[in-house]
Amino acid sequence: MQKPTLVIGASINVERYSNMAMALLLKYNHPVYAIGNKKGVAYDITIEKEQLPLENIDTVTLYINATIQLSFIDYIIGLKPKRIIFNPGTENDAFEKKATAAGIATTEACTLVMLRTNQY
Repeated sequence: MQKPTLVIGASINVERYSNMAMALLLKYNHPVYAIGNKKGVAYDITIEKEQLPLENIDTVTLYINATIQLSFIDYIIGLKPKRIIFNPGTENDAFEKKATAAGIATTEACTLVMLRTNQY
């Protein structure tokens, strides 16, 4: 089942985990949207700088630290995703509580591991 996914903290740098996640999400046939601090293209995915209005997002996977997340919290909750994945280094108890209160599932996990072990 396809799960449209928004990668926040996306990068064109192939050594970054966000970039690896975009590649693996595509390999597993999940539509990918991306927001990063620089506009670019990776795997035919346009990485935007702006918080664009998106619909039907299943999963938001985070690759930004808690401080940077502050400017994304309302945006992400407004997207009404089914879940938010807090990858290692992105844990944020306050954001997780706010998301849970809005009916959004949260998990502290690695998107790459979840995909490779069929837990996505």
